[in-house]
Amino acid sequence: MRIVIIGTGNTATVLGKKLRAAGHQIVQVVGRSAKAAHVLAEQLGAAYTTSTQQLDQTASLYIVAVTDAAIATVAATLSLHKKLVVHTAGSVSKEVLQAASDRYGVLYPLQSLRKEMEQLPTIPLLIDATNEEDLATINTLAASISPQVQRADDEQRLKLHVAAVIVSNFTNHLYTLAERYCAEEQANFSLLHPLISQVADRLQQASPASSQTGPAIRRDEPTIQKHLELLQPHGELKDLYAWFTQSIQRPKEI
Repeated sequence: MRIVIIGTGNTATVLGKKLRAAGHQIVQVVGRSAKAAHVLAEQLGAAYTTSTQQLDQTASLYIVAVTDAAIATVAATLSLHKKLVVHTAGSVSKEVLQAASDRYGVLYPLQSLRKEMEQLPTIPLLIDATNEEDLATINTLAASISPQVQRADDEQRLKLHVAAVIVSNFTNHLYTLAERYCAEEQANFSLLHPLISQVADRLQQASPASSQTGPAIRRDEPTIQKHLELLQPHGELKDLYAWFTQSIQRPKEI
């Protein structure tokens, strides 16, 4: 498939590399920065431009891979009429693309992506479109770069985006707080790396609820109190520890 990618960030870069590796032709990269667009275009063997008014009109698909807040603005500059256009956001309705074309949809990668990745990860893809024919086209494209493709409307996609923020962004912030705590207490945070990996790997075989361990689930009050005393100088972390302990001890059935 001949594809134009609008955007030069993490999602544009990783999806572009995935698509090219699957045999698709990236004919053009569009970006605000000429330097960034040139760099990505060279990686993908494509032409580049900084103006949506100079879009290659021969492509079969146009992927708008920009920040959520910028999608509407970009869509308003596109005049693609009968061409198929998709965006890559989890929290934005597909209807935002109405200004760009009569045919539009979504190709949302449910994964944390970084443009500097050397090994391209497995990327579950959530797709949607305004008609079954375009959905089938997007599905075929998605299946060429991912073993996990699922249709999800705006509401379903938004719900999964919320869950993704919790398991990725919030969890990473907890790692940040733990690393900061270790630095302040002269403890070696890197010793926790195997534990972090083991906990994540365990989720491949069992649900998080059934895998919960630690003093909270055991209701080990002496240990909990020792931890809270130790965390006394670290107010925010102490409050989080107390909140998570209480939450774990009153689990709800899934």
